[in-house]
Amino acid sequence: MAATTGTRLYDLTAARASRAVLRGYSTSFGLGTRLLGPRARTDIETVYALVRIADEIVDTRGGQDAGDMLDELEQQVARALAGGWSTNLVVHAFARTARRVGIDATQIDPFFASMRMDLTVRVHDQDSYERYVYGSAEVVGLMCLAVFLNADRRPGEPLRVAPPDVAAGARALGAAFQKVNFLRDLAEDSAGLGRSYFPGVTPDSLDAPTLAALLAEIDRDAATARAALPHLPRRARLAVAATLGLYDRLAAELARTPPEELLARRVRVSTPGKVAVLARSVLAEARS
Repeated sequence: MAATTGTRLYDLTAARASRAVLRGYSTSFGLGTRLLGPRARTDIETVYALVRIADEIVDTRGGQDAGDMLDELEQQVARALAGGWSTNLVVHAFARTARRVGIDATQIDPFFASMRMDLTVRVHDQDSYERYVYGSAEVVGLMCLAVFLNADRRPGEPLRVAPPDVAAGARALGAAFQKVNFLRDLAEDSAGLGRSYFPGVTPDSLDAPTLAALLAEIDRDAATARAALPHLPRRARLAVAATLGLYDRLAAELARTPPEELLARRVRVSTPGKVAVLARSVLAEARS
């Protein structure tokens, strides 16, 4: 009995650690997760926490040993997926989620490959850009989709796998938000990290037509994500609809911001504004 209690306590502590990472880094994502059921919310928090730690290694920590740290994190994940345990609380929580909902190397390997690109690739061409977005964002959308479909799956039931069009929507949702962040962080990525993600776009070359073309590309991703909404479980559908509503608000703010101002400040939506957007999106989706 004591061993079971100890394992349960460790699992709960790991889940709380992941929730703390989310609360510390993201208001928007945190608000969206509150629309999910308890199990799905906890699972999404574990996915976010792992992704955030990897991102912090390459963006905030950096340095010559960042590659070794990223390798070690990836190895910790692999060991935890195989054995169901990790001394790293965030990895432990993620592995418990992944083993239960069907997240595996087909999503995890491309993710770490993209994180590793941040240590070596400074200017992207079209091919590396597409590979980076796929690994850094689209597969994260697929991880979230696996949670939405399987969070409440009972032991012994087969994994629920999304049809191709729904998987495409999940990928597109991740891509849309990643690209919005590229635009919001254009100046910091260029000046602070020496990176240029959009092929052929630099702070010096960003003008109104270029910005409009990038926003149109992101709009196409968002439309693909919206088309998949009816196929999601109800509470996941509400959460994703709310997230897309926030995307609409950010995209509108970006479209109204002159390129030179976009390079001087990060476009943001206030927390009360986010709450209002999320509420309107949920009501609209509930009515539909």
